Amino acid sequence: MNAHIEIPPETPEMIHFPIEGMTCASCVGRVEKALSAVTGVVSASVNLATERAEVSVSNPSVWPELIRAVEATGYSVPGKTIELAVEGMTCASCVGRVERALQSVHGVTSATVNLASEQATVEGTAEVSALLAALAKTGYTARDVARDIAEDDAKTARKDAEQALLKRDLGLAAAFALPVFVLEMGSHIIPGMHSLIGSTIGHEASWLLQFALTSFVLAVPGLRFYTKGMPALLRGAPDMNSLVAVGTLAAYLFSVVATFVPGVLPEGTVNVYYEAAAVIVTLILLGRYLEARAKGRTSEAIKRLVGLQAKTARVRRDGSIVEIPVAEVTPGDIVEARPGDRLPVDGDVVEGESYVDESMITGEPVPVAKTAGSEVVGGTVNQHGALAFRATAVGGDTMLSQIIRMVEAAQGAKLPIQALVDRVTMWFVPAVMTLAALTFGVWLIWGPDPALTFGLVNAVAVLIIACPCAMGLATPTSIMVGTGRGAEMGVLFRKGEALQLLKETRVVALDKTGTLTEGKPSLTDFVLADGFDRVEVLAHMAAVEARSEHPIARAIVEAAEAERLERLPVENFASVTGYGVEATVGGSRIHIGADRFMRKLGLDTAFFYRLAERLGDEGKTPLYTAIDGKLAAIIAVADPIKASTPEAIGALHDLGLKVAMITGDNARTAKAIARRLGIDEVVSEVLPDGKVHAVKRLKAMGRLAYVGDGINDAPALAEADVGLAIGTGTDVAIEAADVVLMSGSLKGIPNAIALSHSTIRNIRPNLFWAFAYNTALIPVAAGVLYPVFGVLLSPVFAAGAMALSSVFVLGNALRLKRFIAPMMGETSPSHPPSASVAAPAE
Repeated sequence: MNAHIEIPPETPEMIHFPIEGMTCASCVGRVEKALSAVTGVVSASVNLATERAEVSVSNPSVWPELIRAVEATGYSVPGKTIELAVEGMTCASCVGRVERALQSVHGVTSATVNLASEQATVEGTAEVSALLAALAKTGYTARDVARDIAEDDAKTARKDAEQALLKRDLGLAAAFALPVFVLEMGSHIIPGMHSLIGSTIGHEASWLLQFALTSFVLAVPGLRFYTKGMPALLRGAPDMNSLVAVGTLAAYLFSVVATFVPGVLPEGTVNVYYEAAAVIVTLILLGRYLEARAKGRTSEAIKRLVGLQAKTARVRRDGSIVEIPVAEVTPGDIVEARPGDRLPVDGDVVEGESYVDESMITGEPVPVAKTAGSEVVGGTVNQHGALAFRATAVGGDTMLSQIIRMVEAAQGAKLPIQALVDRVTMWFVPAVMTLAALTFGVWLIWGPDPALTFGLVNAVAVLIIACPCAMGLATPTSIMVGTGRGAEMGVLFRKGEALQLLKETRVVALDKTGTLTEGKPSLTDFVLADGFDRVEVLAHMAAVEARSEHPIARAIVEAAEAERLERLPVENFASVTGYGVEATVGGSRIHIGADRFMRKLGLDTAFFYRLAERLGDEGKTPLYTAIDGKLAAIIAVADPIKASTPEAIGALHDLGLKVAMITGDNARTAKAIARRLGIDEVVSEVLPDGKVHAVKRLKAMGRLAYVGDGINDAPALAEADVGLAIGTGTDVAIEAADVVLMSGSLKGIPNAIALSHSTIRNIRPNLFWAFAYNTALIPVAAGVLYPVFGVLLSPVFAAGAMALSSVFVLGNALRLKRFIAPMMGETSPSHPPSASVAAPAE
């Protein structure tokens, strides 16, 4: 398990920040437009579901302008509290300098520094990176402590408060709207109700009571629609709040006129629609409340990941064990873990033996053996034994923290399919208001008596039915739930758009060593040319290969170590990319590599030709050694195929995909492995840049996903339509990939592709309910069915239908939480102590 994942720096720089107050897709479009207009902004993307903005800027100093742009559109960027551990302070003057440096950063509202605890507390909207850069300029180093936990707690508290307020307002609105609904609609529905009201309180008193109750509903629980909707309308940028505000105010004000000055209305039009205004507000609040609850469930994956972070750690300090907050653990500390403990940070085991449950990282359920020298990951659970480990990554540098950031980034991404949604929603609300005005005009001019009443009711119905809440949620909610479910399975989407691209994949190309195979080769054959001594040749080879990081090199070194051969001094070592290695050992020039390296050196390998053929047919990799320009030996190295590989390739074929293998191995070895695994296409004997050319050629067969784990795979991962990195591979490969498979198992590939199919399938009905459903009902709300069928859509039912579309979209997205991967779980090569068989971990 590679316990360190680096997020590559973006050029230009990316700034992420939350935005409060957005309610629909048109809000998103306006904020994006405002942010894009700021000088220095390269691109801006806003996500309604996560309520976050991702802005690419050429100069980070535009941060204050970004906040002003958001606020100018009627929304806000909430402040946050950042805790920094500051190193290097020695006196009160240091404190003053640090405080001044922090306060000079744009977005900081206050900064206080404590010399005793060596911590700074910063309030405001400033980015952590800007604060750290400001301190670095003054000569101090700092790190962000407990950022993920603090931000998540603050966000959770805001969401809980918002949900509680919605619940209260919904209760008030329902309590006051119900009598209005009974008084007005009861007269039309319940026989005798109209006469009963007339003979008891009287119709005039009934209208006054409805006026009082509706006024309360609009002024207290419904006030949010007017304080946000009317300013947006006045700015010429109406949103869904504007539609609700205009619709309910039109019904309410018409009813007020009918109640208090009925003489100004044409004969036959004196009616009240208090119940429409009150019930519309109530139903939309109901939709908002259900939406808030469902939104909370879409981010449960992130909450669970954050919940995996330990709060305290037991650390050896001055000869004793002390329990400290996890934020105070520093690299190099020796941390102790008892059975059942959740490991607080990443580290290397120095004492003890145990089994650790790493399912939260890899998705694999079987615990992994840990002994001295093993890497452990913060957030995983120690099972049976006691461990002591040296902390290597703390705070935001731990694998868990970086996984959380990866998932958050993917959840905030926009799929290509969202681009059409964004273009439509920018014009949707103004178009709806225009249609409502046309509806009113058509009914007023050509409608039957009372034309004014018909025009008003149908115009209000058009305004309410078309609220675009669901449009902004259709795609991002599915992405949130889908990427969260992927993280639970050990499949990390570093880029959200990979969800859509994977679904369109037709070819999966795989690297061989470390991807299809274990990446732990062993020396199987050693045949000498005449006149050479085995011990001398192996010692010289091991001396050279000790300088190389390649898995095959490690196999040669381990073979020499097993025979206790002396390590010889090496000079002038060089790696010849794609060919092999060379160096001077004890005055002799040594070359080790494939047959093409020998040919490049002008050496004839015909003597070993038949042997090389046989070794290749057995799936082994033949390598040659030359000493002082003479062919000295041929060796063979075999890298066992991962137990999960055959089944994973079968699953890819079941999905209708072609499978290709791209390797630097000789053609005979590559074809032998391909035959054993049922691989469709083989590209062999390629240099690292040849992998890129191979990827380009294979892309002609359809959209291509490339899977690799090594440094030499990074260019091919970047060139592929979707790059998938094995999480146990190198950081360089992970940085170049779109998707990271946290376990070494290839079963993550069909799992990721199946999840992609399910997510895109989930988005389609969401888009239908967000667009087709609401749009199709606009003509019904406008009254097109009335001339033929005598059917009109009440504004009350329009409000219910609008709320239903949002609730359906969220409910449908949440179905992805129940996604079952086609290849969940595998027999792990590690077994807990109770197992009867023990084998080395993969």
